[in-house]
Amino acid sequence: EPKVPSTLIGPEAFDGASDITASGDQWTSERIRPRDSLSKIFSRRDLPLDDLASVLADPKARRALAELRVGASVHFLIADKKLLGLSYPIDNFNTLKAIRQDKQFLVSIESITPEIKVATAAGRITRSLFTDLLEAGVSERLIMQFADLFGWDVDFVRDIKRGDQFKIVFEEIFKNGEKVGNGKILAAEFFNDGKRHRAFYFSGANGADGYYNQFGEAMKKAFLLAPLNFTKVSSRFNLGRMHPILNRIRAHKGVDYAAPMGTPVRAVANGKIDFAGVQSGYGNVLVLKHGDRYSTLYGHMMKFAPGISRGDVVKQGQLIGYVGKTGLATGPHLHYEFRVDGAHVDPLTAKLPQAIPLERKYLAEFHKRVAPAVNQLDAMSTDPGVHRETLVSKSDRSPASSAN
Repeated sequence: EPKVPSTLIGPEAFDGASDITASGDQWTSERIRPRDSLSKIFSRRDLPLDDLASVLADPKARRALAELRVGASVHFLIADKKLLGLSYPIDNFNTLKAIRQDKQFLVSIESITPEIKVATAAGRITRSLFTDLLEAGVSERLIMQFADLFGWDVDFVRDIKRGDQFKIVFEEIFKNGEKVGNGKILAAEFFNDGKRHRAFYFSGANGADGYYNQFGEAMKKAFLLAPLNFTKVSSRFNLGRMHPILNRIRAHKGVDYAAPMGTPVRAVANGKIDFAGVQSGYGNVLVLKHGDRYSTLYGHMMKFAPGISRGDVVKQGQLIGYVGKTGLATGPHLHYEFRVDGAHVDPLTAKLPQAIPLERKYLAEFHKRVAPAVNQLDAMSTDPGVHRETLVSKSDRSPASSAN
């Protein structure tokens, strides 16, 4: 059964309809409205609901038509108020078709192969990561992916500096010669504070599928450095801080991240929800347990993400809530705490657990596969000049040649 290409992620994968052809027959279209359902559309068309039930009897049709996209169209072939065919564009490259055969419908998914081109973007930070990447021609979705990619090594809240450099090699998806979206990042580089961080996409025969640095070490660590992107630290870990509302010394056992109301908050690691509710001055609080030793707390949130409840398991990077100012808060921000064996530690200086690298037997394949991407990054330039840069290894190894 044809599937949506794995390179297509996000709304830009669904901004067009597949071509509808059926031996010259006349197809008509019904545009999907907000809160529409297939039964409503069939009623507007005065089509029997028995035909709808017959189409949905096929599992492929049920999956494809489970969620209709507002603005897309369902296409019908109708003769004498009898449904002869139905067509629905699942995305730019896959179309569901149901053609009547006697009293039943033969359901199929017709697919076309996308054309994938490799594109590059590079530049320097002059204002902000988001603004400068956007001006370099990188989509918002890829900017977020870029930030997440290096989120285990670079704290984009406090580490980013004017003059930092970025390079990205990524996929562009075309249909009939027209670009319809972006795929995944193939290789990326971020030069920050004299250090060059690099990431390469690798999918090996051993089932490894993800991003690794030039040493074959996973970019994804057990913990993210911060639960937010594109914000700032407004109050640091301080056991002798004067509370801004209570006007007395009260230990600040975490870090405050100032951010606009509603900014998404993500889980810094895989874990289980230990508490979700109101907790004195912290307002709306979520506490995650990460195994036996580690836990994190997220306070003052406006609200939790839909479906969040105690005992649920969450994944690293998963949306868990939104920045607010509930409890004792002077303005919108996230209060974030990190605990080891029950004791509070400074989230900005805590030594975080590392991820497991590729097995040694796969390293040769990895280096062979990413060599072209390494050469491509080397050849890209953000501007004239020679910079001495240190290649960063997660296990603090240094390659024999680290300057260029």
